[in-house]
Amino acid sequence: MAQIDPGSPVPKYFQLREILLDLIERNELPIGSAIPSERELSACYGLSRMTVRQAVDHLVSEGRLHRVPGKGTFVARPKIEMTLQLRSFTEDMRARGMEPGARDLDRRVVRASPHLARRLGLRPGDEVHYLERLRTADGEPLCIERVHIPVALAPDLAAHDLTDRSLYALLESVYGIVFDAGELTIDAGIADPGDADLLRLPRGGAVLILQHRSFAGGVCAEIGVSTYRADRYQLRAAIVSPARHRSAQGRGVLQAAE
Repeated sequence: MAQIDPGSPVPKYFQLREILLDLIERNELPIGSAIPSERELSACYGLSRMTVRQAVDHLVSEGRLHRVPGKGTFVARPKIEMTLQLRSFTEDMRARGMEPGARDLDRRVVRASPHLARRLGLRPGDEVHYLERLRTADGEPLCIERVHIPVALAPDLAAHDLTDRSLYALLESVYGIVFDAGELTIDAGIADPGDADLLRLPRGGAVLILQHRSFAGGVCAEIGVSTYRADRYQLRAAIVSPARHRSAQGRGVLQAAE
């Protein structure tokens, strides 16, 4: 069993954090299981209760553990890695072996405001579909989608049932709209009370807010804002050194010149 090294420059709470993470990743602490109490961890690793609490607090804030008042601290489900690709929620969940679901919250036709019209390439006052849906995976609410689509591109969209159905698949099969480019910004935020209730978050729970524009053949066909549970999602990206990138580009130019 791993032990705390008192002579290490690494803080003791961080050493304990690493030990607990290793137990989780080796499934010695399975998902949903309770971790030992602070008193047990203190006795096992020769640490103060304050040091143990600091290590556990870090893992809770990282989403690896979660506390249940009056019951203890448990191993949390792994977060879903958010793929920064032009792919529907339905495709993404199915690729992960999860069953996607969708429930209509609101659906209507609105007149485009000057700001919305400018972003969609329309005239102010043009008709736009507004769709608001709760998206689930294996029955768990993960996201609220709010999108605007020009009525001119999908005239009778309101007549189609989108319950547990992919909007992107419908747009492609019925209207021939295939998204091939997009823009995306991601912000951290706090769920408003209505969204928190729908997503089964505590009031003031953290969310990731994704704002996107999707294009088909150079035409902006969708503008959307998606609100994701921050406790169930994390972002992952490859990091490239600018110096190495420039070096690789230089080698490419030399090879082309040869």
